[in-house]
Amino acid sequence: MQRKAPRRTRERILETALTLFNTEGEPNVTTAALAEALNISPGNLYYHFRNKDDIVHALFDAFEQDINPLLHDDGQTQRDVEDLWLFLHLLFETIWRHRFIYRDLNDLMARNRRVRLRMRAILERKTLAARRLCEHLIHSGQMRIGPLSADALATNIVVVATGWLAFEYALRGERMNDPGVQAQALSRGAFQVAALAGAYLQGDAARLFEQLAQAYLPEQAIDHGWPPRKR
Repeated sequence: MQRKAPRRTRERILETALTLFNTEGEPNVTTAALAEALNISPGNLYYHFRNKDDIVHALFDAFEQDINPLLHDDGQTQRDVEDLWLFLHLLFETIWRHRFIYRDLNDLMARNRRVRLRMRAILERKTLAARRLCEHLIHSGQMRIGPLSADALATNIVVVATGWLAFEYALRGERMNDPGVQAQALSRGAFQVAALAGAYLQGDAARLFEQLAQAYLPEQAIDHGWPPRKR
């Protein structure tokens, strides 16, 4: 049992750090505050992690393990509109679990070179995954869009998905601590990103998109009268 104790303490540190970083923002959480929340001494904390950057790196490792499967595409599997919704749903769930990264992205990347390089690689892979998804839809006749516009669409999908949480926090502030508001924010984010691609869908794919949008985006998640509701 004694041999397992250090590992358990390390897990507790990461779990608590993720919770505090997500709720309060990573720049606002000191190692002293983290040790106090864990009811351990700062020395015990430093035994497992030399500094806060080491904790951030460990949490980023977990984020990469979470998001990497979503970005894998063997190029063989055919994709359709439902795959687009599933991809975005899982992507936003993953972003939410590690939201401190996206909430404080510019600050985090400016201060931490290792995070900056790793995040750039993830953004490139996100863009490639979005482009491949669009290619599947184009080749199957579900989407009509030119090559240049398809590249722009893939980039825009990543831009909106990456910046969505910062937008929601800026717009809603402390209301984002409410689980109901959080769920609505994620639904809106997935819809807004999907709508970028939806504008280029045609035929049955366009009709399926409208059906999925109505089912996915509950009425209570629609704020400010947008998107317009069907009468």
